Amino acid sequence: MRKVDIANDLYEKIGIPKKEASEIVEIVLDTIKETLRKGDTVKIAGFGNFVVRNKRERKGRNPKTGEEIGITPRRVVTFKPSQIFKKDVNSDGKME
Repeated sequence: MRKVDIANDLYEKIGIPKKEASEIVEIVLDTIKETLRKGDTVKIAGFGNFVVRNKRERKGRNPKTGEEIGITPRRVVTFKPSQIFKKDVNSDGKME
């Protein structure tokens, strides 16, 4: 699914113009990205949590050459689905 698909769903289900639906999707995603960029957690009830984690510097290997390389510290985003979301995904296609 792409952003345009989400916007089309909004258009079909709510009846707002496609342009407005696209803008709403962009605003929501930009808000999530900005919140994560600041290092804050995004918690969406019934869906899950997006969390920024700091990974430390570590040693790695180039799989092609076997040469040892340093992997720089970085931030990664992880997603932990809620129990409700897990239950819905594992149901037989019926959303509750």
